Amino acid sequence: MPMTEGIPTQLTPQGEPSGASRGGPRDVVTVRLPASPAYLAVLRTTTASLAARLDFTLDEIEDLRIAVDEACGLLLVGVEPGSELTTSFEMTHDEIRVAVTALSTHGKPPSRDSFAWTVLSALAGQVDTWAEDDGRQTILLTKHRGREVNA
Repeated sequence: MPMTEGIPTQLTPQGEPSGASRGGPRDVVTVRLPASPAYLAVLRTTTASLAARLDFTLDEIEDLRIAVDEACGLLLVGVEPGSELTTSFEMTHDEIRVAVTALSTHGKPPSRDSFAWTVLSALAGQVDTWAEDDGRQTILLTKHRGREVNA
């Protein structure tokens, strides 16, 4: 995903505008915090507030909160000391996409074969990850309102 000053642009990993296939208006909220577990409560609260704004059910909100927390936990394992955790929330009328990005000391995205990845996929629906040449890792979660998730 292209980066501008450490913030993911509104393009998918395939280079398409993220709202292009869905159409309609979208809002984007970006939160930058120190890359430390001490600040994850802020992201959990932000996640719940934004999902509630889109009328997600309580179960969907809790699933997304846990998924964002898990994604952050995966990225914080190899985080560069003193770096930031950047989380962008892109919202349409029935979907929220959460991109969590951190600068890694090892530059590799999390394994897709781990138990944590299985949890992310079950809770968020669609999950993707990639690493940039500069060492930044991103995990992208996409949660649709009112749809059953097939993990």
